[in-house]
Parts: sequence; C-alpha cells; structure tokens
Amino acid sequence: SHGISQQGLAKSFTADHKPLMGEAPEVRGFFLGCGFNSAGMMLGGGCGRELAHWIIHGRPEKDMYGYDIRRFHHSLTDNNRWIRERSHESYAKNYSVVFPHDEPLAGRNVRKDPLHEELLRQGCVFQERHGWERPGWFSPGGAAPVLDYDYYGAYGRQRHRDYTYNRLLGDEYTFDFPPHHDIIKNECLTCRNALALFDMSYFGKFYLVGPEATKAADWLFSADVSKAPGDGYYLAIGGAVAQHNWSHITTVLQDMKFQCKLLDCSEELGMMSIQGPLSRVVLQEVLDTDLSNEAFPFSTHKITTAAGCQVRAMRLSFVGEMGWELHVPRADCVKVYRAVMEAGARHGIANAGYRAIDSLSIEKGYRHWHADLRPDDTPLEAGLAFTCKLKSSIPFLGREAVEAQKAKGIFRRLVCFTTDEKVPMFGLEAVWRDGKVVGHIRRADFGFAIDKTIAYGYIRDPAGGPVSLDFVKSGSYELERMGVTFPAQAHTKSPFDPDNKRVKGFY
Repeated sequence: SHGISQQGLAKSFTADHKPLMGEAPEVRGFFLGCGFNSAGMMLGGGCGRELAHWIIHGRPEKDMYGYDIRRFHHSLTDNNRWIRERSHESYAKNYSVVFPHDEPLAGRNVRKDPLHEELLRQGCVFQERHGWERPGWFSPGGAAPVLDYDYYGAYGRQRHRDYTYNRLLGDEYTFDFPPHHDIIKNECLTCRNALALFDMSYFGKFYLVGPEATKAADWLFSADVSKAPGDGYYLAIGGAVAQHNWSHITTVLQDMKFQCKLLDCSEELGMMSIQGPLSRVVLQEVLDTDLSNEAFPFSTHKITTAAGCQVRAMRLSFVGEMGWELHVPRADCVKVYRAVMEAGARHGIANAGYRAIDSLSIEKGYRHWHADLRPDDTPLEAGLAFTCKLKSSIPFLGREAVEAQKAKGIFRRLVCFTTDEKVPMFGLEAVWRDGKVVGHIRRADFGFAIDKTIAYGYIRDPAGGPVSLDFVKSGSYELERMGVTFPAQAHTKSPFDPDNKRVKGFY
C-alpha cells in the first residue's frame, strides 16, 4: 500500500491531529469514532475495540483520554476560527519534532482571564490550555504577546517578523534545560523562601446545588464531604480537564437521578493563589479576617473582603507551602491583584506561572491528573488511599473496586525517584530495578529546592508478585533517558517536607 498516493482523497483532520472518540457531551448515547487524520487503517482496530467497550460499559478499557471528545471545551468546538486555524497548524506541524514545552500559535487568545493584560505587561509568556491563556513563566525581557495566526505565511498571508513569543518558544526547542531555566528557578525559590502569586483563573469553577447535592457529593467523591443536607458545593477543577469533569459529573447526576444540578461559573470568577512562608504576613494586610492557624486552619474556606471586594478565601496549596487561594468576581480581580502585589512588594512578592507550579508540585509529591493519575490507575496504586472514605460506611462510586483491590493486593505502585545528575526528564523514561525494566516514568521535572531531577512512575515486580513498600525500598534503580542510564534513588515519601509541616504554617 506504500506506493499508493493518498493526497487526492478527502480527509478529516482535527484540531490536534488526534481522533474524536467517545460520548458527545451534548447528547447522551451519541458516540463519535471519527477524525482519524489519515491514520484510520493504523488506528482502526484498537480504536474500534475500545469504542465497543465504551458503548457497552460506559468507559473504554484503556486510557483513551487523548482521543476523548471531552478534551475540547464546548466554547472551542463552537468556534470556527479556532477549528480552522488549529486544524491547519496541526496538519502543518504533523512531522515536526514534538518538544516538551511547545505551544500552538493558532487559535490563541480565545479565552482570557481578568488578569491577562496586567500579566502581559509584566512579561508573562502564556500557555494555551482548553482555549484559556494561562501564565507559563515571566520573561524579564518585556511583553511577549501572542499575535493573530499568520498561517506560517501560507495562503498569501504576511509572515510575522520579530515575533518575540515565537522566538521564546523556539529557544526551547531542545531536550536540554531551556535558556530560561534560571528564571523558572527564581519563581520557584521565591515561592519557597518568600511568597509568589499564581494566576489560576483558568480553573473550572462549578457549583453543585439542589436538595440532593449532599447525596450526590457523597456518591461522586471518594473523600468524606458530607455536611448538612440542602447545602451546595463549590468545585474548583484544573482548567484543562474542566470539560471532562463537567461531562462526568452531569452524566452521573443523570444516571443516578439526583435532584440537583451543576452550574458553570468558570468565566464569572477569577482565582489567584498566594503561596509561601510570607503569605500570611502579606494577606493579613489585605483580607478582613484573622488568618492565624487557629482561626483559619489548613483546608478551610471563608467569604471575606479584600480591597473592599467580596472574595472567597481558601487555605489550600498546590505547591506545598502555606498559602491561600482567592476566588474573586471577574470585575474585581485587577483591584484585588493590585492590592496583594502592593502589600507584598516590600516582602519580595513575585508573579509565578505554571512552569513553576509543575516543578513545585512534583517536588512536594502532589499528583497531576493525566500524568500521575489516569483512568486506568487506582487510588491505592497512586498512594492516595487517604482520599477514600473506606473507614466510613458511605457508599461511593468505585468503592467496591477499591475494596477488592485492597483485599487482593497492589501489583503496581507509583514511586518517586530522584537523580543526583542534573539532567532534564520529561516522562516515558524507562525505570530499571536490579537490571530489569519494571516500568516507565509518567511525569518528571527539576526540583529547585532539593536541587535534583524528580520523576514519578508506576513500577511492577517482574516476578508478578504484589509491590510492597519493602519491594520499592530494596531495589537498586536507574532511569534511562534517550539511551543513557542514570542512577536514581526511590523514595516512599516526598523528598521535600515529608512531614507536611509547611502547608500547616510550621516553618
């Protein structure tokens, strides 16, 4: 078949050069299996099998997240400019080398959060997720706006000249550390040693409300979230998986016939997270509420005011420091942001982006959806048994599966590795234990506080037995990156702040 040219055939190309599969978010029972981008013969067998399982059992057997139609937010699938530009670019870059931190130039600036202009002026280099522009890192070289798509000069379009944003992406077309490695390091260490502000406004923000909201939450969530009935729940969800979560939750609400509904307030609210040992000192000047450990413990929230605006403050962290998230109505975000930055100026506050969050969160051992956690992983394998209310008698979706696995034993386990050699890793590196391959890395980054490369991956016992903590501790490990192996240490606890003191305010 190699000799047959397929150029003349009509093809269906998608916005990210991957198929569209699964149940349509708009219509229950309507499944997609299309958009195979000239790879239908190659993908047809496996995708057909997974789709059949999906239709019968409600989910595929394998992790099909990258092909799942829910990876696209509904505001994008309705947007012709976005589809046209992005489909062109994915086709144009089909055979380009895929670099770890590349970003599209097509279909940008579709969803901007309320702090967009403010951060752009301060040198923010944005990433695109789910249509949202979110902060990647902050360049000291001045503004680097994303320009309208130039189709790479095709169709008689004028190619952009001196395109700073494109040049900054190009600087990172490497499998080594990027030229701005030290800039990201400063963002991370400022957060660890003083405080940093992260604009996380791209998060999905949903309210679960109605007479059976508590009943629904008990069933949906593995953790114990029960409270007085009739109350609502506020859900904040990583922006890249907001559509997926929305579809999953609404499907469960329908199937279980719960008397409640999910409201999407993602566009109405902004969210900024202020993290670091000095976060309390600074925020105490801005928020009209007592931020002491006694009055405002970790993992609690309050409605209060900041700069005269009503905000929801939550004491949570995604980076492993003491800190608060402020969920703020859109119109008030800039005012609140400026008040925090002004109060923080003499304490050395800095803006920080998602490149810093990726590094800080892996250093603390926080899990990322779709890197460390996938639909075919379990809470027990991922070391998240503490999130499951197994000690209570409350039924929840997946409880039987977790209990069955607990009884049978855990045959693979997520392990943290560090290498002393400062070498960049990105995921998919092989894990060697005592001379045998036992798994591969799911997610890796450089941890600046511990000054080591950190990598997480699931490992199995080649002999087929359960993977105990003793099995993890007793091996001698190496990680193989691009054909070169590096000695590695396995950790059963996070190498940074293993006793979890910092988030509780103990430094």
